Amino acid sequence: MTFVEFASLFGMAALLAIAALTLHKARRTHLVALDLATRVKATQREVATLYGQIQAFHSLAGLLRLPWPLPSLRGWAGSPDFLLEIAKHVLEAKPGVVMECSSGSSTLVLARCLQLNGAGHVYSLEHEPQFAQQTRHQLRLQQLETWATVVDAPLRGLAGTEGRLWYSLDNLPPAARTIAMLVVDGPPAELCAEARLPAVPRLMPYLAEHCTVFLDDADRPDERAAVRAWLEEFPEFSSKVVPCEKGCVRLDR
Repeated sequence: MTFVEFASLFGMAALLAIAALTLHKARRTHLVALDLATRVKATQREVATLYGQIQAFHSLAGLLRLPWPLPSLRGWAGSPDFLLEIAKHVLEAKPGVVMECSSGSSTLVLARCLQLNGAGHVYSLEHEPQFAQQTRHQLRLQQLETWATVVDAPLRGLAGTEGRLWYSLDNLPPAARTIAMLVVDGPPAELCAEARLPAVPRLMPYLAEHCTVFLDDADRPDERAAVRAWLEEFPEFSSKVVPCEKGCVRLDR
């Protein structure tokens, strides 16, 4: 091989190497750009969600006009948009008896709306004694203790199920047995599979002829399965998806 041929071959190899390096860098740049675009879109969604929650919180605060601030509405607590939905329903439908599965900020919101209506009572099933005491303290702080009762409802195994637990109804007062509105936000999903599925079947004997059920966290698979099971077992209910941060389904009879 002559020197000229060698130089020509070397030059071609160098050009190929440069081309390969350029393609590699272009591909990496493309991947970085795609990742950046994905992150930007995710950030935009988070900002939009946060703005929606802030807007819902301000609307909720304007409706309630409580003497003390509400506890934190993040984490396990009901999101502001969900609380706003149940508040609007109470103020519009004026239910006499409201039942909720799990106590907390929602108890305060429901009790305050009943107080604004001038009639009604909310009964909150709570299996954690510490949370029950916290909710009772918050009710006293907001001067709402006459509008809500936190019912001590330890979790019990359900016959015919594999490890499923649900609230005991042994302490449910007789006055709580004509439920016009049911809010299902417990037990915690970590407790067992389809933890909230028993709510409607177990409380069906106490639901009024015309009633409304709100299910929080309805974007999760277990909650979607619960809604399907309820509608199949109780076809007299109609369902409606309510756009909320964690998902919400409303059932009406």
